Amino acid sequence: MTTLLVRNGRVIDPASGRDGTMDVAVRDGKIVEIGAGLSVSDADRVIDAADRIVAPGLIDPHVHFREPGHEEKETIETGSLAAVAGGFTTVCCMPNTQPALDCPELIRFVYDRAAERAVCRVFPIGAVSKGRAGERLAEISLMHDAGAVGFSDDGDAVASAGLMARALAEVRETGAALMQHCQEPTLTHEAVMHAGVVSTRFGLTGWPRVAEEVIIERDIRLNRDIGCRYHVQHVSSAGSVEIIRRARADGQPVTAEVSPHHLLLTDEAVDRSGAPDAMAKVNPPLREQHDIDALRQGVADGTITVLATDHAPHTSEEKSRPIEDTPFGLIGLEAALALYVKALIEPGLVGWPKLIELMTTSPAALCGLEAKGLGRLTPGGPADLTIIEPEIEWTIGPESLAGKGRNTPFMGWTVKGRAETVVVAGTVRLDRRASTTAGTGAGTVALPVS
Repeated sequence: MTTLLVRNGRVIDPASGRDGTMDVAVRDGKIVEIGAGLSVSDADRVIDAADRIVAPGLIDPHVHFREPGHEEKETIETGSLAAVAGGFTTVCCMPNTQPALDCPELIRFVYDRAAERAVCRVFPIGAVSKGRAGERLAEISLMHDAGAVGFSDDGDAVASAGLMARALAEVRETGAALMQHCQEPTLTHEAVMHAGVVSTRFGLTGWPRVAEEVIIERDIRLNRDIGCRYHVQHVSSAGSVEIIRRARADGQPVTAEVSPHHLLLTDEAVDRSGAPDAMAKVNPPLREQHDIDALRQGVADGTITVLATDHAPHTSEEKSRPIEDTPFGLIGLEAALALYVKALIEPGLVGWPKLIELMTTSPAALCGLEAKGLGRLTPGGPADLTIIEPEIEWTIGPESLAGKGRNTPFMGWTVKGRAETVVVAGTVRLDRRASTTAGTGAGTVALPVS
């Protein structure tokens, strides 16, 4: 293992409250010291982080790596490359694979494949129901014992109130969070976008806000006497923010996440020169400006506790179909940090310490990863670091994408802020200063996981 010294960076660690110019010394995959003016005589490498932010490795608790079953869209290997290109050292992958991650054997499969091929840490989320069919509970306790760090039927809601109540009770016994995809299916049949002026313009079936809100309201009521940790995925509605705000004020164990696209795009993004644009088809759908305003305010006031990309790659052929026939979803990992900067830092809603908390400490707590030392910078803890160049401007384009997916409505956007160096367990996985590249398609250096 190598010895690494990161010098002169603005070290921001929300877990400890550190925020100042410091050095970080790393040996054998662990942080050994944090402080000013450190001297490491045997350092194999010294990184000058002046004018950079040194943060705990970024964590995304909501990605779709499609393996097993749809490796043509993304694999654990290519998804990890996309993650590192975006500054993420840890991701949690959703169970809507084929077959679904609904048993301990498939949870172990994710760990085994990640150990073989991934360049970042990959943790699996187990399904709530068998096959994600919403009919009977999956092997929740056994999956937790095998390493599932949360439970979700993401891609679909747990629509049955009876099954949801049983799931909340069983997940509570594990101490994990139940992460709900909030979509009442009878209100969204054949819907492809937000129910509003744009859907009417194109004659498309609309998706009302209440389809999200009614599930959140129901689940919070079901959970009131159960007390499971309940997490709302990819919030899109202003009404949802208010429901979550009230529940948290009432002391309910409720957390929530928001994704970059819901902080920046309205349903007008579906209108591309008078024709529907499938690149902007996402679940839940892009809504209206007042929803964006409410979501941003929810982040600023602490109602929304986590930032998560909902990285959802699809093939170019799939996304070239008519909007009614194309799958929901867009990619998020490579550009997420800069898009959060545009949505939250540039308008003055949060500063860098809060943004980093939302991308490290909070998702680590959601998925129980703080027990592994992740999401924080601690002497003796794992050396996962993201070194950020906050002022660099760059353009989102195919050359900046390291995963398989190209399905994003943000292509061509000029943004500010990017991960320059990423260290996972003491090993440099990304170095944008390096002149040589290796197989990521994004001008990065990525080494195989040992």
